[in-house]
Amino acid sequence: MRIGILGAGNISDTHARAARAIPGVEVVAVYGQNQHKASALAGAHGARAYDSLDRFLDHRPMDIVAIGTPSALHADEGMAAAARGLHVLVEKPIDVTTARADALIAAADRAGVTLGVFFQDRLKPDVVTLKGLLDRGVLGTPVLASGHVKWYRSPEYYSASRWRGRRAFDGGGALINQAIHTLDLLLHLWGPIASVDARAATRRHDIEVEDTLVATMTFASGALGIFEGSTAVYPGYPRRIELTGSNGTAILDHDSLVTLDLTAAVRDASVTVEPKADGAAQNAASPTVSDATPHRRILEDFIAAIRDGRTPACDGREGRRSVAVVEAIYTSAREGRPVTIE
Repeated sequence: MRIGILGAGNISDTHARAARAIPGVEVVAVYGQNQHKASALAGAHGARAYDSLDRFLDHRPMDIVAIGTPSALHADEGMAAAARGLHVLVEKPIDVTTARADALIAAADRAGVTLGVFFQDRLKPDVVTLKGLLDRGVLGTPVLASGHVKWYRSPEYYSASRWRGRRAFDGGGALINQAIHTLDLLLHLWGPIASVDARAATRRHDIEVEDTLVATMTFASGALGIFEGSTAVYPGYPRRIELTGSNGTAILDHDSLVTLDLTAAVRDASVTVEPKADGAAQNAASPTVSDATPHRRILEDFIAAIRDGRTPACDGREGRRSVAVVEAIYTSAREGRPVTIE
C-alpha cells in the first residue's frame, strides 16, 4: 500500500511514522500549506513533496490519503481524494459538522472507496478487552458513565497556530479537538447518547472557543452520564472513563483497565484484571505523540479492511456519531438548555 500524507504538522508526522512502521507500506507523497514543513516531512520519509493539493492527489501510484489538516478542511479534502479513487483515512474529527461529515460519507460511497477515522484509542489493548467484556454483557444493565479529560495546553499551543482555538478551522475547543477521543470511547463502549445538557467557558486561554466544558448525558439505554473536558487544568492529568452496570464497575485510567469490580454472581477467572501502573499521560500536557503505535494499529486495520472488503474499526458513519454529540453539546451550552440528539 502506498500512502499520501495530507498535512505537515505534528499529527501528520505521526501518520507518516505509523505508516513507515508497517511492512509493505510506503509513504509516497506529502502536501501541506506550509511548504517548508511539507518538504521536511517528505524528506524524512523518502516521499515527494508537492506544492498544490491537485498535484498531490494526482500522484501515482498512491492508494490511501491520510488527512491531518485543520478539522474544517477534512470533508473537502476527503471528497477530492475520493473523487480520484483514493481511500481516505482522516484524523479526528471527521469534520466539524454532521452536514460536512454526511457529504464526505456520501462521496466515499459514490466513489466506492473506504473511509475511516483515526480514533486510535478504540484499538488500544485494554479498550479492546473491555469492549469484548461489555459485548458479552459482563457489566449487566448500564447504570452510570463518566468521562474525564483534564488536560493542559500552554498559551503558546494556541498562539503559535493559525487554526487552533479558531471556530472557523477547529469547530470548537477542548471538546472537539481533545476530549472527542473520550467521547468516542463512551459511544463505542456504552452505546448511543440520547440527550445532553452542557455548559462551556473560556477560563484560561485567549481563544474564540471553550477551554473548559461539562455536560450531563442520558444514554439511549437509560443510563446517565457526566462528561468534562478541559485544556486549562495544569499540569494535565490522565483521562479517565468509569462505567457502572448492574453487575459492577469498570475503570479505564490512561487507557489501562485498572479496575473491574464485579458482583459474585458474574465473577469468574475469565474476567479478572490486574491493576496497572498509570505510567505517563502522553497527551495530558502536550500535543506531541511520541508513540505512533496506536495510529499504526488503525492504519493496519484500515489496510486490512480495504483488502478484505470489510468495514474498518472506525468508518465514516462511526466517526460521525461523536460529531453529532459534539453539535448537541455545543448547542446546549450556547442556548442553556437540554438538547435531544436525533
